Amino acid sequence: MHHLPRQPFVDLNLLTLTKQELLLKLGSAAACEELSPVAGVCGVLVTGELNETTPLKPPCPVISTNARSSSDLIDVCVESDQSLALLTEGIERSPIAAATLVGLTRVNARSSIADGLCAESLAYSALQHSAQFEDWLANDKPTNVKQFADPAILIDRSGNALTLTLNRPANRNAWSTAMRDALAEHLQYALEDDSISHITIRANGPSFSAGGDLTEFGSARDAGIAHVSRQTRSPAVLMYLLSKKITAIVHGACVGAGIELPAFAGHVTARSDAFFQLPEVRFGLIPGAGGTASMLKRIGRSRFNYMALTGDRINASTALKWQLIDEIDDKPNV
Repeated sequence: MHHLPRQPFVDLNLLTLTKQELLLKLGSAAACEELSPVAGVCGVLVTGELNETTPLKPPCPVISTNARSSSDLIDVCVESDQSLALLTEGIERSPIAAATLVGLTRVNARSSIADGLCAESLAYSALQHSAQFEDWLANDKPTNVKQFADPAILIDRSGNALTLTLNRPANRNAWSTAMRDALAEHLQYALEDDSISHITIRANGPSFSAGGDLTEFGSARDAGIAHVSRQTRSPAVLMYLLSKKITAIVHGACVGAGIELPAFAGHVTARSDAFFQLPEVRFGLIPGAGGTASMLKRIGRSRFNYMALTGDRINASTALKWQLIDEIDDKPNV
């Protein structure tokens, strides 16, 4: 038996296999081990139509360019050379995060929302101590922490309707601990008050949310505490429990948590200037605000994996086509 290295190789490439070659490798536990970043392979590009499945799944992304393929072995299907190039670049840059992501989405595609959120939290917490993320913290993490006096979220109650407005426009409504705590508090209030029949979530400023507050990344140094904390106070769980009452109105940048959380809403309205993006994999992480549960249910595993592995932006028209959002509306009151 060959020995796996303690650290992944630095320069990894996608391995191209025919479907027969892939199925042969997956018929052997020892051969399946070869399809892993820690064995030198960051992903598999399978040629030909693949509709078969196997009990063993490779611990790396499996890509197909054949739209007729229906096997659950396939993590993402692309139809253009440009999309394949973006996907290859993303996987080769972050092989451990990519492998973790597809392993998680394979599980979450058949899990309940609650189970999916727990699995996501465990995976995210583990990657917070990965070599790639540690390198980002040491060399690229922003340090310009901003201070704010106004509430992170404004609350307005009118009869049976509750409106929550993200209120950090100068920081593009970056998803911070203060914003998480405020949203959780207001959603807990809504969950306990049966007279509230409708909740609108919107944002001040040019962006709904530009994603996580990068100055806070890496602040949780204990993976176990990070996971338990995320499970203890979870806006994602509350959004899911209240989803039938929630309308999210989004605009501008909807990045990371800025789309992962709105995707739980029963109805998502976007302005035509909205764009959607999942950049976490390039840091060595995965989406960690609930997207592997919420977005996965809306757009499916292949499209979600593509967004997360490439970090590619999609516009409002594409988001509507994919059913990530429910309508586009540019009326002033929206």
